[in-house]
Amino acid sequence: MNKFGIVTSFCVALAAATFGPGPASAQDYPNRPVKLQVAFAPGGPADVIARIIGQKLSERWKQSVVVENRGGAGGNIAAAAVSKMDPDGYSILVTTSAFAVNQTLTKNPGYSSDDFKAVVVVASTPNLIIGAPSLKGNNLKEVVEAAKTEKMTYGTAGVGTTPHLSAERIFKLQAKVDIPHAPFTGAGPALQAVAGGHIPLASIAMSAGVENVKGGQVKGLAVTSKNRVPSLPNVPTARELGLGEEDDTTWVVFFVPAKTPDAVIKKINADVDAILKEKDTQNQLEKIGFMAVGGTPKDADDYVKSETKRWGEIIRSIGLEAK
Repeated sequence: MNKFGIVTSFCVALAAATFGPGPASAQDYPNRPVKLQVAFAPGGPADVIARIIGQKLSERWKQSVVVENRGGAGGNIAAAAVSKMDPDGYSILVTTSAFAVNQTLTKNPGYSSDDFKAVVVVASTPNLIIGAPSLKGNNLKEVVEAAKTEKMTYGTAGVGTTPHLSAERIFKLQAKVDIPHAPFTGAGPALQAVAGGHIPLASIAMSAGVENVKGGQVKGLAVTSKNRVPSLPNVPTARELGLGEEDDTTWVVFFVPAKTPDAVIKKINADVDAILKEKDTQNQLEKIGFMAVGGTPKDADDYVKSETKRWGEIIRSIGLEAK
């Protein structure tokens, strides 16, 4: 080898040592702790699901998977923060269908949907409309008919949540009935208000109320999925009651900054998807009212885009204004 060859080889080696092996380094991913940046407070669905999946990822990867909660602004605070983090797969945004809703309902969320790539749809749960034990109707169709002559209100975890949008779609667009909305600070307070008979109705994520329906503290009036759910087999779907064909769900998706290498995205996706196929994982999710989903990164991307479009159309149809 001549002196020029020696110099060239030395420069290549130096560059590799200095800058690393580039995209191929995804083969070593992860070689340090990974953070799941949860967009909501501890104890909520996104947080619980992140901890279930995070523990199993830690076992697979032989690395710490740490859950950090960055709640606030309907998930926008965490999303804005993660959008500016290094696109290396070590900061993963764990958020809900609020991500899709916020693209229409929030004027300046602090980020763009283009700042992210969806990695995997982890789990979903239909929305659930519940009634007070003293309510005369036993399903949502009967309640809607009664609401045409009786004064009623319904509670939710807040304006812009998918249970709120589901209820508005059903009441305003499908049933053509006016039932005023009473927003609470969370699904728990709304549920307790119904159980105590303080308000007649509430629309919440099924995961928040499944045990209360089973226990008879509240009535299960309808779920917003295409089919009845195994955990509440006696609760009809809004569809079979003639209240629209929509499949409204609250979901949890893992996102990463858009410039994250495809090889890293595929690695995270493959391992999470494998975990979601495990019976133990499915059982844990079912206990909190969620169903495992999984699929490819393209499946996740297509789903989030379709949900963003659909919820945007619903928001505009019911007349909610962006804030």
